[in-house]
Amino acid sequence: MNPPPNTSEVITNAYREDLADRGDITSRAVLEPNHRSSGVIVARDPGCVAGVGVMRECFAHIDPATRFIGHQSDGDIVEAGAPILEVDARTVSLLTAERVALNLFGRMSGIATATRAFVEAIEGTNARITDTRKTTPGLRALEKYAVTVGGGVNHRFGLYDAILIKDNHIAATGSIRTAVEAARAAVGGTVIVEVEVDTLDQLDEVLHTSADRVLLDNMSIEDLASAVERVDGRMVTEASGGVTLETVRSIAETGVDIISVGWLTHSVRSLDVALDILRGRGESDL
Repeated sequence: MNPPPNTSEVITNAYREDLADRGDITSRAVLEPNHRSSGVIVARDPGCVAGVGVMRECFAHIDPATRFIGHQSDGDIVEAGAPILEVDARTVSLLTAERVALNLFGRMSGIATATRAFVEAIEGTNARITDTRKTTPGLRALEKYAVTVGGGVNHRFGLYDAILIKDNHIAATGSIRTAVEAARAAVGGTVIVEVEVDTLDQLDEVLHTSADRVLLDNMSIEDLASAVERVDGRMVTEASGGVTLETVRSIAETGVDIISVGWLTHSVRSLDVALDILRGRGESDL
């Protein structure tokens, strides 16, 4: 899997934030410029690896001459202590690149690990796990990529690529039908139109529109099952709200097509990873 296309921009901005116009003053103060080291990035927790290519790009951003030996690929499952990637470069470069590389990789691997747990929890059902727009500003593409590495699918990337009519849109326009008709007139049949509802009565309104999908928000298991029965395959059904590892199986067994989990990107715990210097040496002819 290749990193998302905006990875270079994310990395550039991250190092601009970390280094400003002075760079790593600690490493430059205590190390000779040509001192070299080899190190290994190690997983401190078990999990699903995501972002190896992003991490490589981080180190190469600081020192294009960095050498790599890969031990894991995106999607691999690792135990605590497993080596992920070996790096060899000037020691100043390794230590300057370290934190941004580990932050992005740990964040992405945490998301992939959590996604995989949800995917495994609904194995054998027809439902799919998807993300939301509740992402870290500036990191959306990387975080959504990590969801796919964990076996999930991506919901809309932003406000620009799909229509999702929510409660405030309905309140402002006056009715579900009015909102859907306005949306369909604006985008025709080329863009998905989805409507969020939180009652079965609202669902019945949606079923008399040209919407493609319905988002069933914070409904009980019983109401979700009734909703799926009422829809009867006429549109895609999505369950959302309060989804946990403990509840996701029951939600999937109602027959919904998609289960969206905002927690995957807004509250997930990063995978604990570290860079361990294996050996340092003086000026080298490598």
